[in-house]
Amino acid sequence: MTQPARRGRGSLPVWDPFRELEDLHTRMDRLMQSAFPAGAELGSAGVWAPLADIEDTEDAYLVELDLPGVDKDDITVEVTDSEIDVHGEIKEKERAGVVRRRSRHVGEFDYRTSLPPNTDTAHISAELANGVLTVRVPKAEKGKAQRIEISG
Repeated sequence: MTQPARRGRGSLPVWDPFRELEDLHTRMDRLMQSAFPAGAELGSAGVWAPLADIEDTEDAYLVELDLPGVDKDDITVEVTDSEIDVHGEIKEKERAGVVRRRSRHVGEFDYRTSLPPNTDTAHISAELANGVLTVRVPKAEKGKAQRIEISG
């Protein structure tokens, strides 16, 4: 009587969930780079734009940018009649150990947004608190209605 062939334990691949997660991460990176080829990869040095919210209140526009760990001396806010430009740099930390995963942005950042025509650019203020830069752009006072006399 013949016996079925047995395979040793070494011939079957061992399931490694971490390897599968790493493969998934690699495939997602390839997908994102194919969809957005001009964009800088997360965690790499290069110009990028921070996450931001713009809120329209009764008397001002509030622009809030997420800049965790950035010192106010490393941020520049410039304003023209029609645009706000916030730029600066997040410097890479010196590390003692081996970096296994990097997903935070480092390098220069630049955020631009256009302003509506009813802004008072002479009284713009900026405040950095808890990693959030808030730029307050007051609205210009609305012109009062004037009565025009008709001649003739």
